[in-house]
Amino acid sequence: MNLLKRLLGLGYTNPRPDKDADMRRFLIVGLGNPGAEYADTRHNAGFMTVDRLAAGAGVSFSSCRYGDQALMRVKNCELILLKPSTFMNLSGSAVRYWMNHEKLPLENLLVVVDDLAIPFGSLRLRTRGSDAGHNGLKNIAAELGTRNYARLRFGVGNDFARGAQIDFVLGAFPPEERKQLPEVLDRACECVKAFCLSGPEFAMTRFNR
Repeated sequence: MNLLKRLLGLGYTNPRPDKDADMRRFLIVGLGNPGAEYADTRHNAGFMTVDRLAAGAGVSFSSCRYGDQALMRVKNCELILLKPSTFMNLSGSAVRYWMNHEKLPLENLLVVVDDLAIPFGSLRLRTRGSDAGHNGLKNIAAELGTRNYARLRFGVGNDFARGAQIDFVLGAFPPEERKQLPEVLDRACECVKAFCLSGPEFAMTRFNR
């Protein structure tokens, strides 16, 4: 049944461990919406994080199936940075395709996502969990057939009036938060690197706040 699902492109098939012990490979997916009108919005915190990672490594994104992709190295790890072009609500299609294409185990996936339940400036790394109403995470779980994948939750706060959630997440960070944004993005990037190099437990202990 798993073979049939994989041939049909359905669900995620966990591959055998990579035989190359000298190079560990990870898929780092920043969630967001493509297009200039969404570039600086809270909902694109995932895109901003992988953009920051790529800029720090001196690598550029190029178009690929289901999105834009860049490759970077951190010591003995290769990070496949992905910005899905499917729009937030269909992010799972891109994640499933590239996980299967690169034959990566589920523990080598990290999704970076905005989170209303966390104050701006805070990060929360988790190795599993519910989607908490986030449509991007919901679609990823549906496509992979599991919620047991790591996600780095990037706090954007919830300072909005009742019924104004959509305008809030699709709005830009205010000036006072934009001043702090580079430092928060740098911490998010260091958390991603720590996840790959030292594992989720170390990264959670060091960066969750």
